[in-house]
Amino acid sequence: MKGFVRECTEFSLCGLACLLCPMQVGGYCPGCGGGAGNQSCAIARCSLEQGGPEFCRECTSYPCARYDEFDAADSFVPHSRRAADLARAGEMGLDAWLAQLRQKRAILDELLADWNDGRRKSLYCAAAYLLELEALRRVMDAPAAQSDLAAGPAKEKAQAAAALLQAEAERSGISLKLNKRKG
Repeated sequence: MKGFVRECTEFSLCGLACLLCPMQVGGYCPGCGGGAGNQSCAIARCSLEQGGPEFCRECTSYPCARYDEFDAADSFVPHSRRAADLARAGEMGLDAWLAQLRQKRAILDELLADWNDGRRKSLYCAAAYLLELEALRRVMDAPAAQSDLAAGPAKEKAQAAAALLQAEAERSGISLKLNKRKG
């Protein structure tokens, strides 16, 4: 969006973790306010009108009507954690929150590089986004311990990683499917 620039492009104005988005992972979007390729956004436009707060939680009107129905459907990343992640970033401090997102991104990059059959990017991104860091670490420890699997075909490795991620998600009561907009 023209004129909308932010220093923090890894975590969006509204609370989405751009660093874990398939669009940014694939190099198609630089993240919220990152320049060319940045997606047009009504919330970014609102930020400009409100004097440019770094995050919506800093606005005196937050949460506002722009957030009505915001979480009803996902875009490239799940929206269900957006408000909680904004609050968490405020509680932990932005640097600590970004450090945690970067650790999740490192795990996501490893999944995509070593455990992908070319069809799991969305699942891996959703899992990195929704699962807690410790759950992701448990998943990564499990396949690494299976040396015969590590040397196996990409399809088998991807199926094993996907099954481990799904199991962790089920244990946490989390669905790794994106909610599509209805009608």
